[in-house]
This record gives sequence, C-alpha cells and structure tokens, in this order.
Amino acid sequence: MRITDADIALAEALADAAGAAIRPYFRSGFDVETKDDQSPVTIADRAAEQAMRALLAAEAPRDGIAGEEFGTSEGSTGRQWVLDPIDGTRAFIAGRPLFGTLIALVIDGWPAIGVIDQPILKERWVGAVGRPTLFNGTPAATRACRDLKDALLATTSPACFGDSELHAFEHLDAAVRSTILGGDCYNYGAVASGHLDIVVESQLKLHDFAALVPVVEGAGGRMCDWAGDPLTATSAGDVIAAGDPARIDDILDALACRGH
Repeated sequence: MRITDADIALAEALADAAGAAIRPYFRSGFDVETKDDQSPVTIADRAAEQAMRALLAAEAPRDGIAGEEFGTSEGSTGRQWVLDPIDGTRAFIAGRPLFGTLIALVIDGWPAIGVIDQPILKERWVGAVGRPTLFNGTPAATRACRDLKDALLATTSPACFGDSELHAFEHLDAAVRSTILGGDCYNYGAVASGHLDIVVESQLKLHDFAALVPVVEGAGGRMCDWAGDPLTATSAGDVIAAGDPARIDDILDALACRGH
C-alpha cells in the first residue's frame, strides 16, 4: 500500500477547503433539512463536500469519491476518497464544536490515510499507514489502560444502538470506570491523544469510520469490528476503538460478541 507525501498533503488540503466552507455558517442562521434516513443536513455539510469534490476533480480526477451528501463516483485507480463533511451535524447545529470533517483515502478497500479536522477549534489529527499520527503537527499517542475497570469509555448516543447491541453495550458500560456520551468523531481524536480509552459504536457507514482507523492506529491504538476483525470498506459498521490494544479481548468479552 503506497502512500506518498503528496497524498497526505492533498488530504490536508481537503480539510482546509472543508473548514473554509464550514466556518462562516457556525453559530449563524441556516436552515436544517431532514434526509430520508432522518438525519439532519445543512448548507454547511453540502458546501464543505462540494469544496472537497472540486479540489479532487482538479488534483486526483481518476480516483473514486464516496461522500455522505453527494454519493459515490467510481474511479480507475483502486483509490477512493471517502468524505464526511460534517460528522456530528447535530452538534454543529447546536453550536457545539465537537463535530469534525472526516477525510479518508481508501486503497483497495483498506483505510490508508485518515484526517479528523475540527475547523472551529483548529484541531487536526492526521494518520497514515506506516506513519505516526500527528495532532496539529506533533506526534499523538494513546495511553495505557491496565484494566477495563479503569477505562474511560465513550459513545455518541445509546439511541444509535439496536436492541441487542444496546444490551451488549450495557455489559461493557458496567465494566468500565465511566462512560461519556456525545462527541461523534471527536471521541476518536481524544483516544488518539490519550484522553479516552475506548469508543464503541454501531451502524456506522464507511464515511463515518474509514478516516478514524489510520488516526487511532497510527497513535498506538487499535480499531476493529465487534468480532475483532479489521475494519475495511466491506465492514458492517460496528466499531471498537481502543487506545491500548491489550484491552481489545476484554472489550469483546464484555460485549459478549466474540465470534458473532
């Protein structure tokens, strides 16, 4: 899997373009629409994705694109840019700077580059396979967690789990020190920087998780699905992020989902 400095520079340029499109709308008056899946969307979501697509059309016209707001365009290179212009649109609508722009380069189905960009706080995590994750240009590192009972766990909302998934999550919730709700993609940056130990979610789409994998793993953590398998373009969307890879088996046991 060949990743170049130019690929990483393009990923960061995409984040710059998205941020420039988003910032004028933050805490300003704008309409909110509801999509078919009942999730909200704003003019800022669409403007940010359009800005990124325009840049990709100029800089990488043969690569594919999969974006949350404007769908998928096939490429001819085995490379696909996966874009979520605002992950955490509800937080954006509420004026809370806990949303982020997610940018991934997926090569032959595997997440190779990931960016989590918070354009209001101007915080950016950049991960790439085989390279250390950087937070605002400085290496980021996850923290050790000696025992599950010491762990700080996060998830965006229990409402995002199905009934059986919620039951499994409750087992894990009971096994950790404390659980934080809310945060969307920002939680995964917090894992990469050593502030959280675990994030567990389900029913995510590729644009929700592809960028997270290189960020967390490049900082020393591990991401997998609820069966312990690596996350790829064909994964179902049940996601575990652990700052300390040694805790993955404990997490899977607590979720009571090994082998499922």
